[in-house]
Amino acid sequence: MKKILLKTLGVSASVLAIPNSNIQAQDQKINQPNIILIMADDLGYESLSCNGGQSYETPELDRLANTGARFVHCYSQPLCTPSRVKLMTGKYNFRNYKAFRYLDPIEITFGNIMKEAGYSTYIAGKWQLGNGIEGPQHAGFDDYCLWQIYSRVAGKDVRGSRYANPKIYVNGKILKNTKGKYGPDIFVDYINKFIQENKNDPFFVYFPMALTHNPFEPTPASEEWKYNRHRKDFSFFKDMVEYMDYSIGRIVDKLEELGLRENTLIIFIGDNGNNKNIMSKINNKWIWGAKAQMTDAGTHVPMIVNWPGTIPSGLVSDDLIDFSDFLPTLAQIGNADIPEELEIDGQSFYPQLLGEKGTPREWVFVHYWEYGRNFLKTREFVRNKRFKLYNNGKFFDIMNDPMERYPIPEKSITGDFVKVKQKLQQVLENIKLDVLN
Repeated sequence: MKKILLKTLGVSASVLAIPNSNIQAQDQKINQPNIILIMADDLGYESLSCNGGQSYETPELDRLANTGARFVHCYSQPLCTPSRVKLMTGKYNFRNYKAFRYLDPIEITFGNIMKEAGYSTYIAGKWQLGNGIEGPQHAGFDDYCLWQIYSRVAGKDVRGSRYANPKIYVNGKILKNTKGKYGPDIFVDYINKFIQENKNDPFFVYFPMALTHNPFEPTPASEEWKYNRHRKDFSFFKDMVEYMDYSIGRIVDKLEELGLRENTLIIFIGDNGNNKNIMSKINNKWIWGAKAQMTDAGTHVPMIVNWPGTIPSGLVSDDLIDFSDFLPTLAQIGNADIPEELEIDGQSFYPQLLGEKGTPREWVFVHYWEYGRNFLKTREFVRNKRFKLYNNGKFFDIMNDPMERYPIPEKSITGDFVKVKQKLQQVLENIKLDVLN
């Protein structure tokens, strides 16, 4: 990126290099906390009670929020694979998103960067990024326990279940004896086993959860689990949200059992909004999920960060967070190098985690190709905390129109509104040219 333009638009330089070459190995371990990044599948901002949600009980995440930091302006891509690619590489989708269920193997991920910095790395949950049984390890993970290593073979869906009687791969081999078991339980079991085995060295765990994606089926905490565990009904979404919360609590309990809690940073996010068939209540208002849509309900996701003794308890931040920001933040926290030739689009929010001002974003940008590089169906927006501008010219006041029903008429764009729209328009017009050149 051209730094001059970035300064004009209010964003820091795209390349963040954090040298650690002169740090002795033992000192480096001391300066490298354990990191666990958890991402729920199809879970919008409205789903957590700490955000004002009233439809589901999430006591474990509420506790992490109350004793850590809660970010109220985190924005994802509208769909699972685009979000994963952006999150793992720190780049906007128009630069490296090639196809649905695919991560280009030439990309450097946060797994590669953390492993290179000396972390033991692990991934469990949903993969969906192709490249066969070696895909996760190519992306920087020493070991894995994953569903959807393969999606389709010879046109046939070979994923199997992610929930009851799951089809799970562990380091390239299908896990046996899963009948009667629940996939999310297996993922947590393997994560906790990894933590136990690596308790004396810094570790990085990435947990892209299977929950709370459809099919909406009973969990082991549901009464129906006993007699019809593959029954499908939208009402089970509540059970799934609450089991997701319980599962996170199991990991926290393991850390506390091993005495690792104060040296472990936990980050929780969702990958996009709730399923469009799910209606939830937040702050006494009902809203429909909007997965795969560019609206606020499709891209506004929860974000909680907890690190006892380091992150101020009860911190609530309204700083803008883009999914491209996680890679540079993890690198800075983990004392890891980002190669100078690896131009990324994110910027670190680590200072904000410490209660400092940092360099907050003035805007976030979302570029969306749903299932592949279809230039005729490019959807984009750039937004700040209140206003949102699409590449089709529609301009919304999200604060007063959260469902984006009423674009601001051109004749009503006066005064400060003109300056805001002009600045957002400048980003839309220049961002691709700036990055690609």
